[in-house]
Amino acid sequence: MVLSSAASKSDESIHSTFASRYVRTSLPRFRMPENSIPKEAAYQIINDELMLDGNPRLNLASFVTTWMEPECDKLIMASINKNYVDMDEYPVTTELQNRCVNMIAHLFNAPLGESEAAVGVGTVGSSEAIMLAGLAFKRKWQNKRKAQGLPCDKPNIVTGANVQVCWEKFARYFEVELKEVKLSEGYYVMDPAKAVEMVDENTICVAAILGSTLNGEFEDVKLLNDRLTEKNAKTGWDTPIHVDAASGGFIAPFLYPELEWDFRLPLVKSINASGHKYGLVYAGIGWCIWRNKEDLPEELIFHINYLGADQPTFTLNFSKGSSQIIAQYYQLIRLGFEGYRNIMENCQENAMVLKAGLEQTGRFNIVSKDDGVPLVAFSLKDNSRHDEFAVSEFLRRFGWIIPAYTMPADAQHITVLRVVIREDFSRTLAERLVLDIEKALHELDAMPCKKDMENKITKPAAIAWKKLVENSKNKGIC
Repeated sequence: MVLSSAASKSDESIHSTFASRYVRTSLPRFRMPENSIPKEAAYQIINDELMLDGNPRLNLASFVTTWMEPECDKLIMASINKNYVDMDEYPVTTELQNRCVNMIAHLFNAPLGESEAAVGVGTVGSSEAIMLAGLAFKRKWQNKRKAQGLPCDKPNIVTGANVQVCWEKFARYFEVELKEVKLSEGYYVMDPAKAVEMVDENTICVAAILGSTLNGEFEDVKLLNDRLTEKNAKTGWDTPIHVDAASGGFIAPFLYPELEWDFRLPLVKSINASGHKYGLVYAGIGWCIWRNKEDLPEELIFHINYLGADQPTFTLNFSKGSSQIIAQYYQLIRLGFEGYRNIMENCQENAMVLKAGLEQTGRFNIVSKDDGVPLVAFSLKDNSRHDEFAVSEFLRRFGWIIPAYTMPADAQHITVLRVVIREDFSRTLAERLVLDIEKALHELDAMPCKKDMENKITKPAAIAWKKLVENSKNKGIC
């Protein structure tokens, strides 16, 4: 039987996704569909909807890496089906994780011998790393209190009010009181002196931040260590320090090698860092490093053998992909110290270009510091006409995703815009962003004033309501 040319064309059109019935009806949103659809149609429908997402590289709200070299992308795809927890099945991946732990521990100046293995673990971001570090501090504190016959039911952690929400999660999930040092206008990080004042016999650790999410500033861990050492000597306590280096852990060693914030300070017992931030790996990888074995209680480590050989594990998550660990190892050996330093210097230079451009507009106060994370946090000098949220919203028209947010207590009256400078944010983009911000300000200035708009809405409504009440009274309704 010979098909006609019309039938052949009809058959071809059926195989075209956009001529098929699958794009003519809405797909189910709440229940699994009864029937299968072709893989080409499923791909095209999902891909089309994803086009409505923002461009990751223009998402300047995020610290998370949005670009890696094609060679690393290949390694990621080749290992995406490996479950990292199967250490006996994938021994090379386990070895690569151990190499990363040792490299990062040495980067943070852990007191290790030449061939001594570091104590640490790869995690799902810094959030899991913080949970693990917090649990280690809590258990060590409990063990000591029990040995002394003292109550151990009211543990607390001292932090600044600028901590990331994962610290609040840890405190709530694991029943630890979070004692926060309040901020003040012009000082948006934890004051070490005030933090030490809040320390008591129930404090399991003081958490310092190397790279505040709010303005990128490094907290003074050296001063905190010195003040806390003095208090420990007077009280007989041994309150330790944890450094949340999620943002700054892969910055300080390269830009500020003389800065003492890490294991060079005796009270620093553990450090977390986000490999998926300035560790330059896609989202999903963090690291927790302990000073030595004594700082990680043995009873928190589980030993399993049902996947093969005996495997020690200390994580909240069990199954997880291997690809980010492999990607981290790729970056460490591919870039080396020289490569990381060059990238961080480039990010810092581009941050200064953006800062200078914003200052030239004469419209902004710069809230960030020059010697922290490469970012620029800024606020309007005059927000009586339009506030920072309006600027943020207007910049989305140009494709930029720039967050506006209020500071924590007691500086909540300050609103800030923040631009995070990542590896893939070039000088050309920095200069372009300044031009687009100027355009946004110009167009906002041409719009009615925020207060005028409020008055136009509220005043006539108030007058109408007043007349309605008076008429009702006259008619005896009220």
